[in-house]
Amino acid sequence: MKGSMVICNWHRRDFIVCAAAGLLAAAAMAQAPASRPALVLVLGDSLSAEYGLARGTGWVALLEQQLRQERPQVTVLNASVSGETTSGGRSRLAALLAQHQPSHVVIELGGNDALRGLPLKSIEENLDWMTRTAQQAGAKVLLLGMQVPPNYGAAYADRFAALFTTVAQARKAAVVPFLLKGVADGPDPTRLFQPDRIHPRAEAQPQLLANVWPELKKLLQ
Repeated sequence: MKGSMVICNWHRRDFIVCAAAGLLAAAAMAQAPASRPALVLVLGDSLSAEYGLARGTGWVALLEQQLRQERPQVTVLNASVSGETTSGGRSRLAALLAQHQPSHVVIELGGNDALRGLPLKSIEENLDWMTRTAQQAGAKVLLLGMQVPPNYGAAYADRFAALFTTVAQARKAAVVPFLLKGVADGPDPTRLFQPDRIHPRAEAQPQLLANVWPELKKLLQ
């Protein structure tokens, strides 16, 4: 086996000892991935960085609380930055992967790109690159989808909403099609948003977690 090769002499006693050592080495390699600490890296924008909220009330903080109760062996690192775009996340991801070696990566980016009317092709390419890079580093990936108001044009809005699932299917990653489901699409959506009508209030954060948790829980099993 590559990485655990043992050179054995063909004397019976030495061969038995040597073969046993080789089996132990192979077993250690097989167990290594399982012993990797479970760390969920959240790479997002203001929706995950508690913009306008009291510290500890955002959906990522609520996720940490839930994991402490249900899966205390799993830790969370929130690397979200308000105003972040997919290109910004792409520029930071490699260093985060190298430093923290996460077992899971949650990517919540793209909303700021769309609000600026950036090309959909570049958004998709950045999400695809981040997903592929995280997977190559050994992490399971969950993409959190977003939508934009129809005033950006129906074609742009529809294609933007679909690209998260497109990337996830291409890379065999998990996806939540719309992070704000149950918040932005309700009968009175402004009720759950801050005055800027972009960032959800604290009362909406449990719903965001409820949208994320089922898919993330599958990846943690």
